[in-house]
Amino acid sequence: MPMIRAFWSLSLVAVLASTLPAAAQTPSRLVVGMNADIRSLEPGVNRDSNTDTVIHQIFEGLVAYRRDLTVGPALADAWQVSDEGRTYTFTLREGATFHNGKPVTSAEVKWMWDRLIGASTWACRAVFDGRSGARVTAVEAPDPRTVVFRLDRASGVFLKQLANIQCHVVAAHPDSVDAEGKWTTPIGSGPLSLREWRRAEYVLLDKAPGYSPSAAPADGFSGARVMQVDQVQFRIIPDSSAREAALVTGAVDVVHQIEPQQIDTLKQRGMTVTSAPGLSWSTLLLQTDDPLLSNVKIRQAIAHALDLKQIAEARNLGMAEANPSSVSEATAFFGPGYLQWPAHDPARAQALLREAGYRGEPLKIQTNRQYANMYQNAVMAEAMLTAAGFKVQLEVIDWATQLSNYLNGRFQMQSFGFSARFDPGLMYATFIADKSQIKTAQYGDAEAIRLLAESERTADDRARAGLFAQLHAKIRTDVPIIGLYFNPNVEASHPRVQGYRPWPAGQPITWGVTKR
Repeated sequence: MPMIRAFWSLSLVAVLASTLPAAAQTPSRLVVGMNADIRSLEPGVNRDSNTDTVIHQIFEGLVAYRRDLTVGPALADAWQVSDEGRTYTFTLREGATFHNGKPVTSAEVKWMWDRLIGASTWACRAVFDGRSGARVTAVEAPDPRTVVFRLDRASGVFLKQLANIQCHVVAAHPDSVDAEGKWTTPIGSGPLSLREWRRAEYVLLDKAPGYSPSAAPADGFSGARVMQVDQVQFRIIPDSSAREAALVTGAVDVVHQIEPQQIDTLKQRGMTVTSAPGLSWSTLLLQTDDPLLSNVKIRQAIAHALDLKQIAEARNLGMAEANPSSVSEATAFFGPGYLQWPAHDPARAQALLREAGYRGEPLKIQTNRQYANMYQNAVMAEAMLTAAGFKVQLEVIDWATQLSNYLNGRFQMQSFGFSARFDPGLMYATFIADKSQIKTAQYGDAEAIRLLAESERTADDRARAGLFAQLHAKIRTDVPIIGLYFNPNVEASHPRVQGYRPWPAGQPITWGVTKR
């Protein structure tokens, strides 16, 4: 009898254990170390690279980039182009839902689009309103699963702009805003939903229980984004050495911004270190409207004063070579012609300064310590420019201030970096535009604007390659910007993490990743 009672007691314990709610069990969690906090959880507003990372875990666009840099399905599983390239009709995938349980329909896609295009602060507004590309004349929702975009002319890069990671053309539910239209809670349709954002500490995301993935295979940000862990936490650890220590001790699982100097140490400690060619571009921005830098001979002198090869080697330890162009080696458009640039020649720089009538006016370079590459590039540039006869002042400010200055054109020179663009035309579009209309434009030359517009209109890659080559030749002469190199994507993970690997976008992919 006692044995029977013991059996039933054990059975009862087993039944109770099997029926405990999931919340009582410890969730599996992937922890990603980030160098800085995000800026916003509202798509298209106040973005930077870390913000892009989190936004694309919560939200989905109609289309997205694959690992090979082509555009594939995301929230839309099919699309058609008609009306001589001026009409794009997207079919939303069946079963997609928002994190509040409501179905994704064309009405919400249109609602979010209208919100973005109506926001003067949207960084990508110019590429959709006709100032830097084709103009979207209408977005229609003829039935719940159909979204129609109408353009004023054909565009060879419209799909690429929709997929552009920095543009945040995503679907969001109107419940994301309050009665006054103020953004309050991000409600997307992605594989993860927001649990908590503790500023300067972490962003914690939960696996979305009702997520219905694409039928297409997982590929970059495209296809089925199926989570294998219950939670993802993006933990803010500003210091690179502290991030390294957190990885080694197991406090974090992945660090996706590894300094080249850390690679050997991490490998010796048993961490998995992987790399991929990069698409994010390290540059020196020159404000061509500045009284000093409006003189092309001064800008040419700067170009001759800088040893790009030395800067790239010192920064990347041989993992990425100097590249003064907007065309990354990771793209099919790249060729040796894009490496042509004014040679490092301090004597020639000094001669140009004399011709320009330079009298020791200060040359101020803005930079920050949050991004080590920007700071190190600025320090090396300062030394080289000083050796060539410039009077240089290094202005080290916080990243938020520097980004604000960039967005408003408040600088003379900046050590800066552009996030990954998957097509050279998109990178050129970040700095070629009418400077009187777009404050972030570095190069307002009418012929450059025309060449960029022509490259945007055609889908013929051979023709586009020729136009990009012409653009680089003009930039090589006028020097409105100085490209340094494309940052390699170096990432590290703890041995217990399986399935994590980098890609040219430099954005963490958390779906399909498991922990032992």
